[in-house]
Formats: sequence, structure tokens, C-alpha cells
Amino acid sequence: MPDALSSNVIDVIELTRALVRCESVTPREAGALDLLECTLTPLGFRCERMDFTQAGTDDVANLYARVGQDKDGGGRHFCFAGHSDVVPVGDLSSWTIGPFSAELSAGYLFGRGAADMKGAIAAFTEAAARFMAKRGRDFDGSISLLITGDEEGPAVNGTVKMLQRLAERGETIDACVVGEPTSSKRFGDMIKIGRRGSMTVDMVVRGIQGHVAYPERLDNAVHRLSALIEALVREPIDQGSIHFQPTSLQFTTVDVGNKATNIAPGVAKARFNTRFNDLWTSKTLLAHLTERLDRANAALGGNGTFELTYEVSGESFYTPPGPLSELVAGAIRDVVGVEAELSTTGGTSDARFIRAYCPVLEFGLVGESMHKVDEKSAVADLKTLVRVYETVLDRFFAA
Repeated sequence: MPDALSSNVIDVIELTRALVRCESVTPREAGALDLLECTLTPLGFRCERMDFTQAGTDDVANLYARVGQDKDGGGRHFCFAGHSDVVPVGDLSSWTIGPFSAELSAGYLFGRGAADMKGAIAAFTEAAARFMAKRGRDFDGSISLLITGDEEGPAVNGTVKMLQRLAERGETIDACVVGEPTSSKRFGDMIKIGRRGSMTVDMVVRGIQGHVAYPERLDNAVHRLSALIEALVREPIDQGSIHFQPTSLQFTTVDVGNKATNIAPGVAKARFNTRFNDLWTSKTLLAHLTERLDRANAALGGNGTFELTYEVSGESFYTPPGPLSELVAGAIRDVVGVEAELSTTGGTSDARFIRAYCPVLEFGLVGESMHKVDEKSAVADLKTLVRVYETVLDRFFAA
């Protein structure tokens, strides 16, 4: 372990490199949380492993670390949240630099997780260390790191259960920043104050199988399915709302499994995903889509039917612009000289769980390379992120 990680002096670059070298592809911990615990404990953090298991899912290791006042000691509680797990590397031969070698080149730190989001975790840590070097460990409040190993996976045994455990024992959080790589084109240009909901729907369409030479005797499920698809995509679902872009619906697969050339299939399947805004809940949106499908199916005549099954990975949510967004945007403005856009674009994150407990937003590195080959973060951005997070802490606990 480098000297910078074994003392109270934290270096964001070396800590990020050490974390990237941990091959913590979901659900593997691969030493990442052990490394964080060894780094945080000398800083005065009380570290607690929160590992969870559930039938039908992988066991997941998580880490909760807190410094300052305990849960009964009063003061305000600021939480940094993030995930130590990363997505698979994909085609290894396409990487020009080893995905877990954490090499520095041309001003960038390369490796899986450099952007999403081990760099932010390292920045949290150095920012907290710098803050306590000025204020001491017994400042009026507490700082915590809530780190899961299950964000890139099913998100069953991670953040959601950690928050439940904290609530059960009376720990409350006053504000939270998630270190997702929210910056778009340049560092500091975007903060996420919410996310669209996500729902995946499987549709099974049933008609009547038959010989293609006798169309009067069959009800082609493919033809029926194509009409139902058209009913869903022909017109926009909505025009968006104040803080959200329009709801999106995208078909991801159509399956028939028919190898014969002279048989019209009686069953066809399709799957679509919809990313929906705050005009809907998953239930109201599903009801609206079902109504569209009912009308289209009735217009086709015959006795064909359809069935829907669905899975919701998160409802839409946002933290209205206010004290937390002003705090973070002000820190970005003063440190970077950039006016951050308050956005709800992109996929979902564990902020969808945290929002039920406290105001939450996401801010981190430039996300252009996340999940891609040769993922990277600029060394200068990592260092600047530390300064932004440190400024956030200074101002949060000065209020």
C-alpha cells in the first residue's frame, strides 16, 4: 500500500489508482472495501461492514463509515454515497491500457472505475481528510461515506438495505451527494437533481398459427405485434415537464423463434423499456400504455390477445432546486468558474433510494468514458473534485 494511503495524508490520485487495481466487478468486493476501511480508519472514521444476502441474489459487501458526532450527539450529518463495484471490461483486446492497471498517461488516469466512480470515492476521502485537518475530528456534526458493492447490479443487497439499517437504529442524514460522473462535456457543467423512472415490459402477443397459403385461417401474431408496437411508438407519450425531458419508450427485442417459411406464428414476443418523467408513476404509465394497446388490439378484430409483465427498477424522482443544489452549484462556481446545469437526464442511480431519506443530488467527474473501453478521468479533474467536495463540507458545516 502506498505511503499516501497508510497515513492521514490522502492523495486522490494514488487512492483512485489503488481502488482501480481492485477488480471489483459486481458483485465482487476484490479488496476495494478493505482498502477503503484501512484508509478511513486512521482518519477517525468508525467503519462498519454491512454485508447482505437474499435468496436468488449474490451476496454483496458494503461499507458504512462515519466520523464526528455519533447518532445521538447532535449536529448535522452530511453523507457522501457511492459504489465500489464496476461493470465488466467487455472485449479485453480492445483496451489500449490494461483495465485494472490504473496507468497514468497524457494527463489521464485510465482504468475501469476511474470515472464511474472510484475517482469520486477517493475525492470524498481526501476532501474529508482535508476538512478534518482544519476543523478536527470533533467538529459540530458528522460526515459519512455510504459505499455499496451492488449499484451496477440488481441493487438489492446494497444501498437500499444499508439505509433501512440506519433508519432502524435511528441514524438520520441531513443531506447527501452521490459521486456519479454527472459532468457532461467539461468538469462541473452538470449536476443531477433527479432521474427518470425506468420500467421494462415484456409483451406476449397471441394469434392463431396457420399455413401461410391460407391467410383466412390464421391470425399472424407478428402482424398483430407490429400493429401494437406502432400504437406505442407512433405518438409521443408526453411533452416533458419542468425538470424532465419527455418520456422515452424504446423496444429492445422482438422474438418469434419461427424457423419455418410456410407457417405464420401464433405467438410473438417483444420487450421495451421506458424512461419516464414525473408526470407518471410506473402504475399510471402502465395503465396508459395498456389502454393504447387495448384500442389497437380491438381495431385489429379477431380473437388475438396480448399479455404484459413488467419490472420497475426505479420511479422518477427529483430534489427541487433549493439549499443543497445551491450549495453544490455555488462550490462549483467558485472553485471551477462554471455555472452547473441542474439536470435529470441519463439513467438511474442509487439516489433513487436515498431520496426517501434526505435531500440528495449527484455530482462527479466527466462521464463520457464510463462503461466504455479505455475508461478514464483527467488527473486535473480528480484534484479539482476534491476542492469542490471540500468547499461543500466547509460551507455545509459553517451554516
